[in-house]
Amino acid sequence: MITSRAALIRRIVSALDASPSRIPVLLGGCGSGRTTVLQQLRDRIGRHAAQYVDVDRTATTPERFFRSMMNGSPFPPGEPAPPGTRGAFDGTLAFLTQARAGGSEPATFLLDEFLELRTFESFPGLRRVLHDLVDGLASSPNRFVLSSRYTARALRLLRDRSSRFEVIHVPALTAEDLRDMLGQPPDRMAGSDEEHDYTARAIQALTDGRPAYAGAIADDLVATRDRGVAGGSDAVSALVGLLAPRGAVARQCCFSYELRLHRARGYGALKAILDILAEDEGLTLTEISQRLQRTPGSTKDYLSWLEDVDLVMSRQKRYSYSDPMMRVWVRLHCRPVPPSEDDIAREVHRYALTRLPQRLEPPAPQPTPEPAMALAAAGAARSGGIIEID
Repeated sequence: MITSRAALIRRIVSALDASPSRIPVLLGGCGSGRTTVLQQLRDRIGRHAAQYVDVDRTATTPERFFRSMMNGSPFPPGEPAPPGTRGAFDGTLAFLTQARAGGSEPATFLLDEFLELRTFESFPGLRRVLHDLVDGLASSPNRFVLSSRYTARALRLLRDRSSRFEVIHVPALTAEDLRDMLGQPPDRMAGSDEEHDYTARAIQALTDGRPAYAGAIADDLVATRDRGVAGGSDAVSALVGLLAPRGAVARQCCFSYELRLHRARGYGALKAILDILAEDEGLTLTEISQRLQRTPGSTKDYLSWLEDVDLVMSRQKRYSYSDPMMRVWVRLHCRPVPPSEDDIAREVHRYALTRLPQRLEPPAPQPTPEPAMALAAAGAARSGGIIEID
């Protein structure tokens, strides 16, 4: 297990073991590794003492959710739920708060994407599902770990709630984590330790340490190296391929883009604002409203809806993407025709020039590079340093 994730699991277990037990709430974007951490926790605690629930996939109707939880539970079943949607939700909450593991020990529930229970608020009598849920969990002797990809919404929900809730932002992968993921190349292709370190730092800088992106680049480089093909340390060229229409990073960006927009309001106008910020970041509300050709009041509402699903953020009243890689994807793929290979290479290298860490010394001589690799080396020479993530 990579170092940062091992430390995260230790922190969660410490919170669960505290007296009284705290309720960790894992917050991180799409592809940040929340689900993997919860499943590793289930294995560590024991499948007979912990129940993992994928709320995103099972929050359909209150009645069906109650049945799916009961059918997949390692804990003895509770009382049957009263009829109706309200009864089914009350039955679910009673089971979560009152179920017991073997020996009458507290049960542990791992609720992945717990905010998706908001789906039930469209049913009669269920207007405060999330508030009822967090209040019920806070007063229960059972143990819980919650997760969500929607940071802004989760923080708003938990504001002024029980101090039992402990918000934990899933940490980014470090350069050391990525060096471990890359492994050591075979002796016949071994580069210097400095070159290996630089590759890990380059991946971390290009991706902000986001596991879905960083892992895809690392996997691509390892596969390239294992095939004995030149370019096994060129993170920029790997990213060019991964942002192609069928590439892993492009698919991940597309998933996050569509999911978050559909969870927000004002779908069409929000896409227009994302297009505007893809062209120029750091714009003010007035500048965005002028380009959108809408009033500042309505534009402010649109921007707040984008912030609500963590697509954009505001610093000193200037707006930008929360995920820089998403901006690259929008520039490439949110246009009338798919991007060409040259379009992708040009956009990725433009992005890389501002992010790649500076080499401490020139790398060992390499064979004549491909054009994309030459551009990557030029970008590295002009960059300004490593981006550090809290």
